[in-house]
Amino acid sequence: MKKLSLKTLGSALTLSLLFSSTQAQQVETFPLSSVRLLPGPFQQAQQTDLAYILKLNPERLLAPYRREAGLSSAVKSYGNWENTGLDGHIGGHYLTALAQMVAATGDKDATRRLNYMVSVLDSCQRKNGDGYVGGIPGGKVIWAEIKNGKIDAGTFSLNHKWVPLYNIHKTFAGLRDAYLIAGNQQAKGMLIALTDWMLNLTASLSDEQIQQLLISEHGGLNEVFADVAAITGDKKYLKLARRFSDQSTLQPLLNQKDQLNGLHANMQIPKVIGYLRVAQQDQDAAWANAADFFWQTVVHHRTVSIGGNSVREHFHPATNFTSMVNSVEGPETCNSYNMLKLTEDLYRRQPSSAYVDYYERTLYNHILSSQNPEKGGFVYFTPMRPQHYRVYSQPQEGFWCCVGSGMENHGKYGQLIYAHDASSLYVNLFIPSVLTWKEKGLTLTQQTRFPEEEQSRLSFKVTKPTRLALHLRQPLWAKGFR
Repeated sequence: MKKLSLKTLGSALTLSLLFSSTQAQQVETFPLSSVRLLPGPFQQAQQTDLAYILKLNPERLLAPYRREAGLSSAVKSYGNWENTGLDGHIGGHYLTALAQMVAATGDKDATRRLNYMVSVLDSCQRKNGDGYVGGIPGGKVIWAEIKNGKIDAGTFSLNHKWVPLYNIHKTFAGLRDAYLIAGNQQAKGMLIALTDWMLNLTASLSDEQIQQLLISEHGGLNEVFADVAAITGDKKYLKLARRFSDQSTLQPLLNQKDQLNGLHANMQIPKVIGYLRVAQQDQDAAWANAADFFWQTVVHHRTVSIGGNSVREHFHPATNFTSMVNSVEGPETCNSYNMLKLTEDLYRRQPSSAYVDYYERTLYNHILSSQNPEKGGFVYFTPMRPQHYRVYSQPQEGFWCCVGSGMENHGKYGQLIYAHDASSLYVNLFIPSVLTWKEKGLTLTQQTRFPEEEQSRLSFKVTKPTRLALHLRQPLWAKGFR
């Protein structure tokens, strides 16, 4: 970065300028509603994603939920993974994607769509009568079996169904995000009711039986339950989050041991996000350190140049990347999506430019390129095999896991550009954008064409006297600023 210029509008702003790599104190990121992207590749990707999302038919996404609640649907559900056993998983991702677009853009169509989705899901939940809402085919039967202690779990199955815990995690997460990100109050009550349903479902199961359940892919259920504990202030949900934390992955990490070889990569990352979220709620340094050890291991020993990891969805040996070069199924986009979530949480806990260096590398080289820039559609695998190619999902037809996480990726580019504590502002990423910090009466406009040019211009405007320490990240790739 050869040039950095600062411009202030008004005389009420006092800045002390620091080039930062590591800080000791915790920070907060700004809500998506406080950051607006300016023209550039990230805004273009955001708008492409928004158009893709709004072209999806909410009735078809809601059809599995209506079916399982015994309600009629005027249309059939989507195909592909949405009608072959993972029915409803995209509906959960869709709630999150809409919530992010509502916050990041203020789009009125996205707002109406989100409110409608939540209202229909509420009618399904009320029809079920016990707090449950989901699109899993025959879900009520397997949940009754599990409640009675009948558990037959495989890595990608549970009681002969395709990862129902993973599936319902998307509904949990979508309701949480509809409330926390977009402020939908109806979703809050639904989320708590759904969590109470899970509490009741598993109340008579032993800890050993819960661990048996967790053999099956289950997403980040422990993360969501910890979030419900934070929302409600009720420790019973934090206890549930601990019970839903897979000990087979956690224990080696607590002992600072890398035993990831051969494991399904994207099963592990959401668990670790949950370990950290539990640690934050319960002031558990050991679990937080375990999450950081996982991050260090994956980033420094299992990650390639684009920031992605895994081959054919599994962690390859840390000392042998041969399969990464030979396979046509390289890093999975879902993995990078979840690694960035983990990175955000670790950064907030202990802000360091090392976290943002990885975040930036993955954001530019994997996430940004994972969406078709013209018509939408998302990449599952990004092959590292020389002269190979990527495949984008077909809109309205392809509904892989990386389609669900993919529609979320491009709505949250404002997530880590800036951060703050009570008296400091952190500029982490060089992405054209406008930050509004209402509490400080401050507006920051960042104008840059990075990486096409080696400069960024920061302009500040304040409405009241303000004194701030401004921390500018000095990236690993930059020898210095001037």
